[in-house]
Amino acid sequence: MSNQCRLPLSTRTVNHLADLLRHHLKAIRSRWRILPPGKIAVIVLAVLRHDQRLADMAGGNDVSESTVRRWRDELIGLLAAKAQRLDRALRKVAKQGGELVLIDGTLIRTRRRTGKADRRNYSGKHRSHGLHFLALTDEKGRLIWISAARPGRTHDNTAARHDHILAHLRAAGLGALADLGFRGLDNDILDPVIVTGYAASRTHKLRSRISTERDRLISAGQAWSSSG
Repeated sequence: MSNQCRLPLSTRTVNHLADLLRHHLKAIRSRWRILPPGKIAVIVLAVLRHDQRLADMAGGNDVSESTVRRWRDELIGLLAAKAQRLDRALRKVAKQGGELVLIDGTLIRTRRRTGKADRRNYSGKHRSHGLHFLALTDEKGRLIWISAARPGRTHDNTAARHDHILAHLRAAGLGALADLGFRGLDNDILDPVIVTGYAASRTHKLRSRISTERDRLISAGQAWSSSG
């Protein structure tokens, strides 16, 4: 028994993935598949974007679950090969005259799976299962780089240290703005690369911290005016 359903997939995305598969099959001289590239692209996108079960997609298309799994892994590899490297993405921003980027962590929610292996995908912050990603955008919010997927419980700082975000930013001569989740990533007080917000504590009130920073900036501006 099978039921039809409607999946909101972008035609541009489906065509892009299908073209990647066509070029790959031509490159390895293996043009035959049990289903055409366009149909395979739809199946894989249903699995990746809408968390459809492999067995369900296999049964609805008269193929085996292992075949759908192989298609999924194959297309993930093709997409990953097209991803821009972090160092190259940052150098491109700097070459175009950019001075800073925006960095943030995000959770892509997924269906809860059974078993102990899925516990690491639970994010206490979001109270949901999912996968953690780091994303870098330019000053206008346009995506320039995204990290590999990590377990949902991963902290923003842990992911940033693993990807050597701070070192890559320094090498490219760029700064970054981040939220409070990245506090402690850059401990250079004199020449910080990653700037985060301030959090109030029992000993350091937020209002007094802002006043101190404001006075420091005013003093620096006056000194600069005098020297000019």
